[in-house]
Amino acid sequence: MITKITKQGASFLVLILLSTSCICRVKENSSFKGIETVVNDGLRFNESTYPYNGGLLISNFGSSELNPLNSEGKGYISYYKDGKTSVLIAMDGHLNAPKGMIEKGGLLYICDVNKIVVYDLKNLDSEAVEIKFQEGDFYLNDIACLGSDLFVSVTNTGNIYKISTANPSTLASLTPTLWSNVTGANGLLVNEGKMYVASYPADGKTTNNNVVYVIDDMVTPTPRQLIQKPGQYDGLALSKDSKWLYVSNWSPAEVIAINLATREIEPIAIET
Repeated sequence: MITKITKQGASFLVLILLSTSCICRVKENSSFKGIETVVNDGLRFNESTYPYNGGLLISNFGSSELNPLNSEGKGYISYYKDGKTSVLIAMDGHLNAPKGMIEKGGLLYICDVNKIVVYDLKNLDSEAVEIKFQEGDFYLNDIACLGSDLFVSVTNTGNIYKISTANPSTLASLTPTLWSNVTGANGLLVNEGKMYVASYPADGKTTNNNVVYVIDDMVTPTPRQLIQKPGQYDGLALSKDSKWLYVSNWSPAEVIAINLATREIEPIAIET
């Protein structure tokens, strides 16, 4: 599904399934036909989306200006369903620039600058839990899961951390474990024992290392380049048959499809 989400001060196309952190699948490789839905109500500097309860969660900075590293504490999470947008998690001071999200065991884990903020979706009145990261990791971006483990990307350092959710009562005291490192680690997707990583240059200067990576072994992670075409890659999604990997790119602005058998790249035509 192609959905148009309007940000404060800018309007652009978002492939909803490419903005998520879970294992998402879209139809076999083909052109996407037009805009189906326009979402703009109650959004301010929205960054990420996540399918939830038949609808869509949308993370918003809510800040006075677009700043993915802000500390204003005005972040919130919107919930879009059946043509209506409401606030699921209100501005409570815990969220600054919320980005990638994932739900596991009734808990919503949200990447936010230098921490993961965890909300109990069954009791939103309860106090949120914060999982702190080391000082140098200040651009947490996306989150994916495999079993009881969460994997979190940090774009400015390229670090990918692992967090165990086996015992949710200990989350506040957990120290994230460094699991791997990929230049500009941004969007993450885990499927069939492999992780795919989209690379985005935190300083905006694209290099030959800003490509799409694959990690074939989740026990002994060794990243390798899946393609060699540099870009500013962001979201990831799989086709329904798992043969194609769809990737959004900020520069040049496009969505590409990567044939996972041949590694050939095909552009996806999006009619607006």
